[in-house]
Amino acid sequence: MNAFRTGLPALLAAGLASGAIAQTPAPPAPAVRPRPAAPIPPAPDPAFEAARTAFEALPEAERRGLQDALVWTGDYNGVTTGAFGKRSFEGIQTYQTRTGATPTGLLTPPERVALKREAEEARRAARFRVQPDPASGAVVGVPEALLPKKSAIPGGTRWQSADGRVTLDTKSFPQGETSLDALFERATAAMPGRKVTYKLKKPDFIVVTAETAGGRSYIRYAEGPQGIRGFTLGYDRALAETVDRLVIAVANNFTPFPEATPAASAPAAPTTAASPTPHAPAAPPSPGAQAEVRPAGTGLLLGGGRVLTAASTLEACAVPRVAGAAARIERRDAAGSLALLSAEGLAGAPPPLRTEAVSEGEALLVLGAQAKGRPSVAPAAAAVDGVYAPLQPGAAGAPVLDRSGRLVGLVARFPAAPRLIAGVMPPTRYSIVPGKVVAAFLGESGVPAATGAPPAKDAATTLGGAAAPVLGAVVAITCAR
Repeated sequence: MNAFRTGLPALLAAGLASGAIAQTPAPPAPAVRPRPAAPIPPAPDPAFEAARTAFEALPEAERRGLQDALVWTGDYNGVTTGAFGKRSFEGIQTYQTRTGATPTGLLTPPERVALKREAEEARRAARFRVQPDPASGAVVGVPEALLPKKSAIPGGTRWQSADGRVTLDTKSFPQGETSLDALFERATAAMPGRKVTYKLKKPDFIVVTAETAGGRSYIRYAEGPQGIRGFTLGYDRALAETVDRLVIAVANNFTPFPEATPAASAPAAPTTAASPTPHAPAAPPSPGAQAEVRPAGTGLLLGGGRVLTAASTLEACAVPRVAGAAARIERRDAAGSLALLSAEGLAGAPPPLRTEAVSEGEALLVLGAQAKGRPSVAPAAAAVDGVYAPLQPGAAGAPVLDRSGRLVGLVARFPAAPRLIAGVMPPTRYSIVPGKVVAAFLGESGVPAATGAPPAKDAATTLGGAAAPVLGAVVAITCAR
C-alpha cells in the first residue's frame, strides 16, 4: 500500500510527460475567485430605536427646538434639521449624563423643559440676536455679548470681541466677481502652520474649517441669484470651549438669501422685571391695508397665451388667474401631474426641453414666481426623482433648469404648511415632473416644444446667466376670490 501511494504520483507524472509529447496541453483554467460574502448588517440597537421612535413622534418644530437647545448647552454639534441620528442620540445622552440622569437618549417631558430652560439662559447670556446685515444682504445670528464691536468692511460687516480674539465677518460678492470654486480653492490652499480640518463643496455652498497653532476658523459661502454671500468666524484656540457652540449657532441661523429682510434692525430691548419679554409685539396692520396675495403656484409661458404648471397648483384654485389675467384650464394629464392653462394677452418663449435624465448631485436652478417683482432664482442640486433646493411658497410648477438653461422639469408640489426660517424655506427635497413627461404632455396637447442639445463642455454658465433668458416666461398663478 505504501509503495502504491509512493508510486502513483510518479506514474501520473510519467504519463502526463509522455502525453505532453503527443499533444499540446490545454491551457490552465482561470482561477475562480470566490465572491466575498455580503457583510451582515449590525443588529439594531434597541435603546437607539426606542429613542428615535419617541423623538420622531414629536412635532417638527419641537424636534428642531430640542436640537437647537442641545447646541446651546454644548451637548450637540450638528445641524438642526429635526432628523434623529447618532449625533442627536449621543447629544441627548451627554446632556443626561451631565445633569445626573440615566443616559437613555430618550428625553422625558420634564427633561425637555429643563433642557430648554438651560438653553434659553445660555442664549440670553450670549445676547444672541438673529438680525439682517444690510451690508451683505444676509441674515446672521450674532452673540453680541461676545462681539460688541461692529464696523463696516468691503461687502459686509465685522463683529469683534473687545480684545480682538474673536471676529465674525460677513461678506458678499456680486454675480460674476468670483466663484465658489475660487473661494473653495483659496480656503483650502496649503499654508505653513495651517491645517484644514474639514471641507465640503456642494453646487450652491461650501464649508471649510481650519486650525493653526493658536486659532481656529469656520468659513461658509453660498451662491444665489444676487451673487455669493457668506461669513467667516475666527477665534483664539484657547476660547474654543466657549466659542465652538456659538459657531454652530451662527451657522444654523445663517440665511444668505432671505426672501424679505426682517424689519427689526435696532438692538433688542433689555429684559427687565417690568418688561419680561425682550421684544415688543408687532404693530397691527393699518386699517384698510390689503395683505399681499402670495402665488398659489408658478406658471411657464409657452406662447400663444398658453401656460404650463403643476396640477397641484389648481387643487384648491377653481378660478385661476395668470399674471393677474383670468385664465381657463384647458386640460390635465392622465397622471394628474401637469395642467395647461390659457389666458389672453400673455406672450413668452419657454426654454428648450431637456429630455435626458439628470445625474444625482448635478447643479440646477429653480425659478419661482413671486407676488411682486421678478421671479426668485434658487440654486439647486439634482436628487433621486427630484431636486434639493431652498424654495419659497408658490413654487409648485416652478421650472427647473440645468446650468445651460434647458428645462429639466417642473416642481411637482410645495407643502401646504412650510416651516420658514427668516422668511426662507431651508433646503428641502422636492419631487419634480421630469422633462420627458413634460415633452409627452405638450405633444399630446399640440404645443410645439423645442428640445435643446447638450451644451459644449466649456459652455458652462453662471446661475444668473442660465436664468436670464427664461425670467420673462415665469408668471405667478393666483386664485380669484
